[in-house]
Amino acid sequence: MVGLRSLILLLSISLSPLIGLSQICESGLGYCDSESVLSSKILIKGGTVVNADHQEFADVYIEDGVIVDVRPNIKVSDEFRVVDATGKFVMPGGIDPHTHLAMEFMGAETIDSFFSGQAAALAGGTTMHIDFVIPVRGSLSKGYEAYVEKAKLSCMDYGFHMAITKWDDTVSKEMEIMVKEKGINSFKFFMAYKGALMINDELLLEGLKKCKSLGALAMVHAENGDAVFEGQKRMIELGITGPEGHALSRPPVLEGEATARAIRLAAFVNTPLYVVHVMSIDAMEEIARAQKSGQKVIGEPVVSGLVLDDSTLWDPDFITAAKFVMSPPIRASGHGKALQAALSTGILKLVGTDHCTFNSTQKSIGIDDFRKIPNGVNGLEERMHLVWDTMVESGQLSVTDFVRVTSTECAKLFNIYPRKGAIRAGSDADIIIFNPNSTFHISAKSHHSKSDTNVYEGRSGKGKVEVTIAGGKIVWENEELKVVPGSGKYISMPPFNYLYHGIDKADENYFASFKAPVNRIKSSL
Repeated sequence: MVGLRSLILLLSISLSPLIGLSQICESGLGYCDSESVLSSKILIKGGTVVNADHQEFADVYIEDGVIVDVRPNIKVSDEFRVVDATGKFVMPGGIDPHTHLAMEFMGAETIDSFFSGQAAALAGGTTMHIDFVIPVRGSLSKGYEAYVEKAKLSCMDYGFHMAITKWDDTVSKEMEIMVKEKGINSFKFFMAYKGALMINDELLLEGLKKCKSLGALAMVHAENGDAVFEGQKRMIELGITGPEGHALSRPPVLEGEATARAIRLAAFVNTPLYVVHVMSIDAMEEIARAQKSGQKVIGEPVVSGLVLDDSTLWDPDFITAAKFVMSPPIRASGHGKALQAALSTGILKLVGTDHCTFNSTQKSIGIDDFRKIPNGVNGLEERMHLVWDTMVESGQLSVTDFVRVTSTECAKLFNIYPRKGAIRAGSDADIIIFNPNSTFHISAKSHHSKSDTNVYEGRSGKGKVEVTIAGGKIVWENEELKVVPGSGKYISMPPFNYLYHGIDKADENYFASFKAPVNRIKSSL
């Protein structure tokens, strides 16, 4: 819930922006100074502007939250703030397609609110994210209302996906409302978490059909929930109760099986499919096979799956091991390299985080039973840096590809391009200035998440976000955040993205191939 203190601060913003900012800064809830937060005209000079399809030496002029011009040697007469980007890249702000802020799950609530999670994101160069709304007792409308309330603390732009956890006529009608009235164009189906969020194949088929009729994108968490449940029982019977039991109970084959099943059901319905947090070679290969056959399947790796392995789950210190527990699990060495290769060749399309943070106290709920450890790791603040260091510095991605997998592809998939994901006239002024020659270091002591742990603790690398501009305002500069709760905007996302192009024609050709029904002569016996 939004606390009384936060509500008072939000009210002060709406009544008087300058007074509100002053109160918030003094309270310590925000990171700001009024001059920086309220500046509306910015000229970025001397940098290399990078979009997903090209790069060029150009200046960028911003006014009232929108990019007005992109070209060399811009000259403007009014007063404006000049930001020197000489020798640096000027890129669209990152868009994280997969987060869970203020989510109630496994007997706890994720430690990052919409304010703390987004503040961390901005410090790491991400200027928009899409969070998953969880229905309240199966009700999409009640879930939506709850998340609207949670998001009142937002300090950057955000959108919503919607989870589907049961099926009836009410849910079907509510899906229509979400798409047509609430700006939600994607629905997630959990094939895991038996007894909680998991759906069966019958429900998945109904959901896929409804998504197709609405032009919404169907998303799946692909693990065989029944087999995972059996695997968990097996581990407990063997006396394996620690975090290592989590990984052992849900091996890659179960992710591969569920991915294959979801892909085949989506093919049967002929609707696009988005597989979230692809963590294993098994799942990736199923996606590659489907794409090779012409099926429209999107695979999303997350940073943890790209750069970590499961070895820490065997650490003798419970807290150290438990902070790595997520689902599907972080895999053994070798899976990450394979996922990196799949990202570099286009099999996997965009990078998320599945940012779902619990602190060490919350993780300790499962100290005697790994099944009770709240699942989730951090990543909102670290994603851009780790993808650059892992993929670009190694030569696996170009600079333009980096923009594509961290921003532009997400904007296109969720139908908000070129408002988001591009640096061009008319686009929102969500921009980062990235220094490829600087370095970053990750530590729980300095990150902006409220979590007391960090799964990337101690990692250093090359390439750093030095300035973040969100909504036309400088919000990260000189290692300082300048943001206030309540300043973020909800971004409505329309249906029928580019994956739907040609679906109707494919259906026509498929049905025409039936040569049925056959007109038979009925003879009397």
